[in-house]
Amino acid sequence: MNVLIRADASLVIGSGHVMRCLTLADQLRSKGMNVAFVCRNVPGKMFELLTARGYQTVAIEGNWSQQFDAEETIHIAGRLFPDGLDWIVVDNYELDIAWESRLRAHTRKFMVIDDLANRHHGCDLLLDQNYYRDLDQRYKGLVPEQCITLLGPSYLLLRPEFVAERQRLRNRDGVVRRIMIFFGGSDSTNQTKKAIEALRLLNRSDIHVDIVIGSANPFRNEIERLCSTTSNLIFHCQVSNMAELISSVDLAIGAGGSSMWERCFLGLPSLTVVFAANQEQTTEDVAETGAIKYLGWADKLTPVDYAFAINEMIANPQEVQNISCAAHKLIGENRVSVSDAMFSMTRDN
Repeated sequence: MNVLIRADASLVIGSGHVMRCLTLADQLRSKGMNVAFVCRNVPGKMFELLTARGYQTVAIEGNWSQQFDAEETIHIAGRLFPDGLDWIVVDNYELDIAWESRLRAHTRKFMVIDDLANRHHGCDLLLDQNYYRDLDQRYKGLVPEQCITLLGPSYLLLRPEFVAERQRLRNRDGVVRRIMIFFGGSDSTNQTKKAIEALRLLNRSDIHVDIVIGSANPFRNEIERLCSTTSNLIFHCQVSNMAELISSVDLAIGAGGSSMWERCFLGLPSLTVVFAANQEQTTEDVAETGAIKYLGWADKLTPVDYAFAINEMIANPQEVQNISCAAHKLIGENRVSVSDAMFSMTRDN
């Protein structure tokens, strides 16, 4: 079976779309499917990572519009898969039913990954892996009646190492001995530096801190230099052992995107901020369950704000432990494989 994934990464939108599609691609490839990516060639793209993971990746160049994007994608699909496509998977907030309608005749099945529920889709399968209070109502009237919807954290796209780590998860006692800071692949507003300044204000050299950034982070040299001047800061770039890191730390400061779900899945308490409007509602709703502590919009926070929030967690082990339990409970054990659902739909067609 042939699958074409249309997703972008950039300094503006971050790496979350491509990273979760990469997880899905790995699952599909493990079932024998042929997978390729089509992405826009913009600053912050992740072509090197996709290529290193063995995926054909073709760039869309030039001025952008839905019509132009659709025509380019059709052309690329015909070149990569001359015997036809079984699935197109699209994970892009700028594309809607207009784009999907143009591609419809070129694939047997169509899948959309979305978080916003703010536009119509012409798909067979829709995935929104986020938690919302009104989860079951958000896509009513936005997708065809026959569309299968996979909604909620039970359908999280997670790499196998996260599942393995969860099976051997230690009991967290709420004491903060080690902290992880990770604001996603690009961190365009350099929240990492603010968090480092907050840690300096706290002056807790007894707490080890893992500073994690993505390869697209435009402040890499500055962050690496700051870490090199402080003995308890450990610098990491584009890690391949994120599940292991999450399991090893006691508290995280991070963004409310895909990485929030990775932290919740492994019961890691986190101080969570949002970078974009699409992260806000689900982050607020998750905070209401007690599974995270929500600090607000990243660009509004100062190092003093971060320092206050971190210090509050360090001083309250019981609250840290309660957040861990709520995060672990929110995801649950009965996760459902998205790739299995796709495979079944293709087989039954």
